[in-house]
Amino acid sequence: MSTDNTADTRQVVKGKQTMTPSEAFVETLVANGVTDMFGIMGSAFMDAMDIFAPAGIRLIPVVHEQGAAHMADGYARVSGRHGTVIGQNGPGISNAVTGIAAAYWAHTPVVIVTPET
Repeated sequence: MSTDNTADTRQVVKGKQTMTPSEAFVETLVANGVTDMFGIMGSAFMDAMDIFAPAGIRLIPVVHEQGAAHMADGYARVSGRHGTVIGQNGPGISNAVTGIAAAYWAHTPVVIVTPET
């Protein structure tokens, strides 16, 4: 995990641009300083996953979404940055609820991203 205090040298696109939804999603992550994301990649994010690495975002894969949420919570507490979780719709996100609730009650800045509500 990138916990050093070096400056983020990634460039955010400025002005009017034509983008796919995945490009806009990744651009939003970059604009908000996301460099590490925890989760299980699945079919709903495959096209975004292809542009994570060129955008400077590292996916830290997990075996279970609950672990991803707890890892993002710990990452936020240690690094002082937002922890970011990505998961699949349906049971994937419901598996992360306990970890997200723990972060919420501890006032830890954790963001969870899912393809559907």
